[in-house]
Amino acid sequence: MEIFYIQTCSSTQNEILEILKENVKKPPFAIVSKTQTNGIGSRGNSWQSSEGNLFLSFCIGKNDLNSDINTSSLSIYFSYIFKIILSELGSSVWVKWPNDFYIGKDKIGGVITTKFKDIYICGIGLNLVSNGEYIRHLDIQVDVNELLIKYFKKLEEKNSWKQIFSKFLIEFEKSKEFCSHIDGKSVLLKNAILCDDGSILIDNKKVYSLR
Repeated sequence: MEIFYIQTCSSTQNEILEILKENVKKPPFAIVSKTQTNGIGSRGNSWQSSEGNLFLSFCIGKNDLNSDINTSSLSIYFSYIFKIILSELGSSVWVKWPNDFYIGKDKIGGVITTKFKDIYICGIGLNLVSNGEYIRHLDIQVDVNELLIKYFKKLEEKNSWKQIFSKFLIEFEKSKEFCSHIDGKSVLLKNAILCDDGSILIDNKKVYSLR
C-alpha cells in the first residue's frame, strides 16, 4: 500500500474518489492529511478534528480482500483490524458496533466505508491529541507512519472474516451498553443479536454495518 502524505484537503475520502474517477491512480493506495476541513462522518455528518489527529483514507480492490467477507460489513472488518494493531501497541481501544473506536465509554474515532465501482474506500478518523478542551483521545502515543505500515501489512494478510469476526463477537458485549443510530433514530443495543455476517437483529429487523 503506497501512502501519500498531504498538508490539507476537504476530505481524504473525497480526495481518493476524485483520483479514482479521473483514473489518475489505481488501488491500493492511501492518503493521510495533516488537516481536513470537511471530513465525512457517519449518517452523512461532517467530521472535523484538530491538527495532529489521524485523517486517513485508503482504497482497495475487491480482489485484494478475502472472498469470504460480506462487503456490507467491511467497516467492521477494517476497524477491527485497526484495533488489533493499536492493541498490540498497548492501547485499550475497542470497537463499538458497527464502526466506532472507543476508550472506555468515550468515542475517539470511527470508520466509514463507501464503494466506487469494484473499489472500496475506507476512511478512518482517530483523535490522537486533545485540542485543549475535554476531548478524549487515544491512550497511547503512536508514530502514524509506523502504525499505518503495520496496519496495511496486516490487511495484506487477507485474514478471513471468520478470524476477525470471532474476536469482534466477544467484544460486541460492550456495545450492548450503548445506542446506535438506525433509520435516523437512536436505538439501544441491549437486546441486539449479532449475526454471523456482521449485521444485527434488533426489533425483528436486520441491520447492516456499512455506512
